[in-house]
Amino acid sequence: MKNKLLALFILLFAYQSSGQNQVTIYGFAPSYVGKTISFNKIDDYISEHESVLASTVVKPDSTFSLTFNVSNIQRINVHANNNSSHMYVQPESYYEVYLPGNDPYQSYKETGNLIELTFFNLDSTDINYKILSFQRWCDEFMSEKFYTKNVKPDEFDANLKDFKLAVENYYSKDTSSFLQAYVMYTIATFDDIQFSGQRKTAEKYLFYLHQNPVFYSNDAYMEYFNAFYDRLIPRLDNETDEKVYQAVLQSSPSLFMRALHNTLILENLRIRELVMLKALGEEYYSKQFPQTNIITILDSVSRGSMFAEHAAIAQNIKSRLTQLVVGGIAPDFFIKDASGELFSLSSFAKKHLYFHFYDPSMLKSTLELEALIKLYNEYKGDIEFISIYPNKTYSDENLKSFIETIPWKTFKVDANNPLWTDYNAVAFPYYVLLDGYGYVVSAPARGPLPDGQYLSIDETFFSIHKINSNK
Repeated sequence: MKNKLLALFILLFAYQSSGQNQVTIYGFAPSYVGKTISFNKIDDYISEHESVLASTVVKPDSTFSLTFNVSNIQRINVHANNNSSHMYVQPESYYEVYLPGNDPYQSYKETGNLIELTFFNLDSTDINYKILSFQRWCDEFMSEKFYTKNVKPDEFDANLKDFKLAVENYYSKDTSSFLQAYVMYTIATFDDIQFSGQRKTAEKYLFYLHQNPVFYSNDAYMEYFNAFYDRLIPRLDNETDEKVYQAVLQSSPSLFMRALHNTLILENLRIRELVMLKALGEEYYSKQFPQTNIITILDSVSRGSMFAEHAAIAQNIKSRLTQLVVGGIAPDFFIKDASGELFSLSSFAKKHLYFHFYDPSMLKSTLELEALIKLYNEYKGDIEFISIYPNKTYSDENLKSFIETIPWKTFKVDANNPLWTDYNAVAFPYYVLLDGYGYVVSAPARGPLPDGQYLSIDETFFSIHKINSNK
């Protein structure tokens, strides 16, 4: 009986906690009727990995609503039809928002545009209200005083000190630790302005980083952190740089950490390991270190770090770096064709697989189709073709005529499907080639028309056909 009561109490507590952490968003998005809008959590600001908190389809009346749970105040990214925006959320909150379409005065980007989300009836105690007010204060100060930096440097120095003091006094009364950290590290970026009173690098480290917590989910802190430690390895002295190099050659995170031990701005153990992870991600494509060794170190940290946050970050960085590495295994995916049949990577085993990411409404996609069909007819015995296009509104005649001319399988895929990010498909047309075992042959792969080097995918297909013929 006692155990049953305890279990009931736990369930009631979990239910109450879930309700207390709930966030509800009701919005208007007339430019995205019938489209999917997703609200994503930023898992970490080193790998920039995101996971979907909630997603919904905009109704015919242009409204949408969704509910999800958060355990603390955080920034979330909003994605709609390849456009993106952001907002902050705090537990037990209700938001009314308007999500605009593309700004007519902003040039269109195939990879999507940044749009500015608007709030209705925003409460003054909400984190969004506080951050927007603080940002407006900063903007006003810079617009009024920044011009004096060069012509009256002493005056600018005095004004900046007064501004910092006023900000500190005002926000010291606020009980939100997230806001206090946000304000502190936004103001910290002012020390990067070249003026007579700016702090030196060591002073910045001791004042802002050394004894303070690492605010992993605070975007202002992490923006400051990433800028402070940007491309650290090329900045190391020769002796430390050589020790780091030897540590990577031995695939040893402990030797890497020991190599950085005497660097003044890395005395804090937690910060040092986080910087190591950041540096490994930055140097992966620099060709200064063996990539397989970097992956081995990240794998070791993901399994053995004393900091749970770093284990997750190491795994996220590893996943990002190995998504489409030539010679690496390709990410799996799940997509449905027009009849509703589900396909994954294993559905196309045994033959090379040629991904064709395209947008039927774009002229370049249309121009390349004739050449693609010619290649398909010539190499369909050796190469499997699939075409993938975004699930968005097209003119019916344009889409129908385009799709009907494609003799292989086509897939209309939602914008929030991980396939787009896993395969780095951000511009169209875009191609990826896998072998029959699911390993990446080339990404991006060449297209059907000659590129700037007068080469096309035809040469690769011919080589595959020749090898298969010999077999």
